[in-house]
Amino acid sequence: MLIDDTQCKLAHRKSISHVELVNIPLMAVDVVPTVIYSSMLGITVLSLINTLDKPKLKPNLYLAGLLGLLIIHILGELYIYSGFYRYAPWLAGAQMPIRTLLGPALYLYAHAVMSPERKFPKTPALLALLGPISVIVLMLPFLFQLSPQEKLALADPATRIPEHWQIAVFTCVSTMLVFVIFTGAYLAVTLKLHHKHKAQLMQRFSSIEGRSLDWFKVVLILWGLAWLLYAIEYTLSFMSWKWFGSGIVLPIAEAFILMLFAHLALKQNVLEDSDKGEPQTIATRDASLPAARMQEIASKLQRVMSDGRMYCDEELSLNTLSTAINVSENHISETLSQHLHTNFFHFVNGYRVKAAQDLLRSSDKLVSTIAYEVGFNSKSTFNSAFKKVSGMTPTAYRTSVS
Repeated sequence: MLIDDTQCKLAHRKSISHVELVNIPLMAVDVVPTVIYSSMLGITVLSLINTLDKPKLKPNLYLAGLLGLLIIHILGELYIYSGFYRYAPWLAGAQMPIRTLLGPALYLYAHAVMSPERKFPKTPALLALLGPISVIVLMLPFLFQLSPQEKLALADPATRIPEHWQIAVFTCVSTMLVFVIFTGAYLAVTLKLHHKHKAQLMQRFSSIEGRSLDWFKVVLILWGLAWLLYAIEYTLSFMSWKWFGSGIVLPIAEAFILMLFAHLALKQNVLEDSDKGEPQTIATRDASLPAARMQEIASKLQRVMSDGRMYCDEELSLNTLSTAINVSENHISETLSQHLHTNFFHFVNGYRVKAAQDLLRSSDKLVSTIAYEVGFNSKSTFNSAFKKVSGMTPTAYRTSVS
């Protein structure tokens, strides 16, 4: 095989032969992470196939896009751990610009699932391009100053050239810093979107478990921690720092989070627009109704709750209550927020907790039985609401009044 003058000089500078430069010693396959990421690849591909089989709704399409980006991310890890880089060194770093789109894709999926706005905001969409562009700019020296053979030589300390190694370290550390900042910003915005979604639901529903997507918040936090750990471990590896869990703990954590997300995302039903709330009702506003009118509406609300026991309906909604007392939803919402200083969710559950307290004092029924009897559709929600009102769990309350 022929080599050019530059490579000859390069080989001479490092006192290594042409054969040593081209035929870099083969490194063993890193078996454990290769197996884990291969399993992740299979899970993600199957999840993508299941998503594509679902109705072509906007959330499902965005979920498919997110899974596609995750596949590229996993292939990038397999490229390194499986040793495939030896056969295609020109591909080194190709996944880095695409990886920065994971955060925006996650936000896009969350927006499609939770936001009542039909149009995706332009600003986050345009800012999403800054990540890949920044990474490509930072990668230019690595892409165009190093040949495939020189990139391959970086894999072995015996053949790497200090000047080239400095370029590689700068490229990886700087692009990983962009990934951390960019992904962290989109995760924060996504968490804010979830918080807003939950607040909107509390304005209109007395039971929000099936609509609130609380699992999404947990997965976001876990994914943020995993990607932060990934960035730290990836960066420190260029400084020859390793710990006993290097190449094992991170892939396992990523695999667990991916399986959790895929399972819950595929299981989650697409919310109707009516289940996503109305953003304009969240902002604090001045009262437009006279105080006397709000007092009249408050009396109706309290009467229909106390006498009519409407709180026992576990699917009670603002719309149902509006029909029952013949008052518009907006006027009820305004009365609750401006006159009673609460929201629909806490208003209804307050009556449920009071009814539960009466039953806990006067009967020996099971706590779970009482929870469902007064309108809660899950014991965890009952315990949380009860503790918020009374300052103790239902069991502790029954003990204290016995």
